[in-house]
Amino acid sequence: MAVAVFKSPLGGEYHGSKRMEGKQPAGRRRVFVQTDTGCVFGMELDRSDNAHTVKRRLQIALNVSTEESSLTFGDMVLNNDLSAVRNDSPLLLTRNYLHRSSSTPCLSPTGRDIQQRDQSRPIEILGQSNSFAKMKQVVKESIKAIKNGVDPLPVHSGLGGAYYFRNSRGQSVAIVKPTDEEPFAPNNPKGFVGKALGQPGLKRSVRVGETGFREVAAYLLDYDHFANVPPTALVKITHSIFNVNDGVNGSKPHKKKQVSKIASFQQFIPHDFDASDHGTSSFPVSSVHRIGILDIRIFNTDRHAGNLLVRKLDGVGRFGQVELIPIDHGLCLPETLEDPYFEWIHWPQASIPFSDDELDYIKKLNPGNDCDMLRMQLPMIREACLRVLVLCTIFLKEAAIHGLCLAEIGEMMSREFRPGGEEPSELELVCIEARRLIAEREAFSPRGDLGDDQEFQFDIDCDETQYDSTAKLTADDCMIRSPFQFGIGSGSGRFPLSKLEESIEEDEESEGEEEQEGFAALRTLEKLPTISKLSMSLKSTTLGDKNQKLSGTKPENGCLSNRSSGHRSANEQLPASTSFVELADMTEEEWTLFLEKFQELLYPAFAKRKSVTLGQRQRQRLGTSCQF
Repeated sequence: MAVAVFKSPLGGEYHGSKRMEGKQPAGRRRVFVQTDTGCVFGMELDRSDNAHTVKRRLQIALNVSTEESSLTFGDMVLNNDLSAVRNDSPLLLTRNYLHRSSSTPCLSPTGRDIQQRDQSRPIEILGQSNSFAKMKQVVKESIKAIKNGVDPLPVHSGLGGAYYFRNSRGQSVAIVKPTDEEPFAPNNPKGFVGKALGQPGLKRSVRVGETGFREVAAYLLDYDHFANVPPTALVKITHSIFNVNDGVNGSKPHKKKQVSKIASFQQFIPHDFDASDHGTSSFPVSSVHRIGILDIRIFNTDRHAGNLLVRKLDGVGRFGQVELIPIDHGLCLPETLEDPYFEWIHWPQASIPFSDDELDYIKKLNPGNDCDMLRMQLPMIREACLRVLVLCTIFLKEAAIHGLCLAEIGEMMSREFRPGGEEPSELELVCIEARRLIAEREAFSPRGDLGDDQEFQFDIDCDETQYDSTAKLTADDCMIRSPFQFGIGSGSGRFPLSKLEESIEEDEESEGEEEQEGFAALRTLEKLPTISKLSMSLKSTTLGDKNQKLSGTKPENGCLSNRSSGHRSANEQLPASTSFVELADMTEEEWTLFLEKFQELLYPAFAKRKSVTLGQRQRQRLGTSCQF
């Protein structure tokens, strides 16, 4: 499993420091190729190299046929030309027709000569962004500690493999999460296996092996350290502590060898506890708002209390004297809209209006620039993820302009559970209507057959029953979910391990000019064509709890601890989900038109949300919010 660095005839291997100094030969690149079973191989590419030569080198190293395999780089299948691949890029080799079961051992090179060819450093940052400057010192400390015999420590909580890397004094300085040890990945150390890299994972819209670059994306998008995301980088890292599964019995206690992995490498932030262990009333409003703004932008599907670290600033932690550190962003930027989870939606701070500084920050956000930056820094990121980022950033900016608070925005993005299953969120309903409008205007046909150049792509939303994204929408179906209220049962009333049925009681009276304007805008929404309800086939679709327990015992820090033996089938553990609207299947022209219609439909949706919120606040003042 050690990285094999193949040297080209034109010269020897070059390292990160040389690349930074601009001394690498022209046209030379180094890439890291990862197989769908987790093996990582580093190789240097000349200008004349192509996908065929890369596969041939891997075939020699693995001693297996690579004829029925695809070399992929994000959304691209590299049939021959490698000009789009930049230096230090991770590539993925997948087998097209070979279906690997959880009992198939991971392929790894066994020749001693191959394992001795890796002359690179134990930890190397992939990419050359200035944003990774802080991580270079942490990397140096970790490497020094390894050479001094200070080994990393495994993290026992959570579903995936994670490790604390320490400095020479034994203090944790970084947490490392290998991409092939994620939940359901081939080398998961806690028994949650059964999927190859690139297949749908814990969330169907986030593929196995792709949470690592999402952690980095959240850090890169946190401009000016606004939300306090710890510095994070994608690395190639080598150590014997990493897990390699061997057959159905999992990792065996034999003497471990040096193993190289692609992993996220995040600076460890000392803290006192997480948000689940501390009263939320002491959390600063600005911290809650800033983290919420980031979560909205990246459509975070897993913002629970366990991944909000709390650090006391005064030794006591009185109001305003604690710091929040958001971590675990591997389930952000999904490939399609689904049900997010925002723990802060229940907190009173989220109902307080944005400050002028926060509004100014939101105003300056530019989703186009965000996408360009991520394409440059994380070239493996998929376009579907970027479309979700663009959509959510526009939604946030328009909502802030219309005076919505954080809780209201989160409510509009969250789905509602009803006896028949999940209902689309207000955000999804607007998207559905926008798609219907452009379908009527352009009369474009549904997505046709994929061409050969898209052979690797699979439908991430391959549910047995699909929702017609061109279905029509009525104002009744676009009714606003229960607005934010203080106290228990506030917000959507959805907790990580429960689904609560809600009913919305609309206020029949309106007072003041603001409400009159809101209802005037609603008349525009009510003019939209009539739509059918969700089909019975969709209603009968089995939907899992969005924070479904897969197995194990009480969650630790929001994740299940490993308390079981043997490997479990990933297909049996995957939580079911439903996709109500597609974004990735639109052409560039359709996407541009869709965004125009989307923005046009936001005003009546925001007006409706504000009118319902005003009605709820009036009932609270009258003392009718308490129901016995």
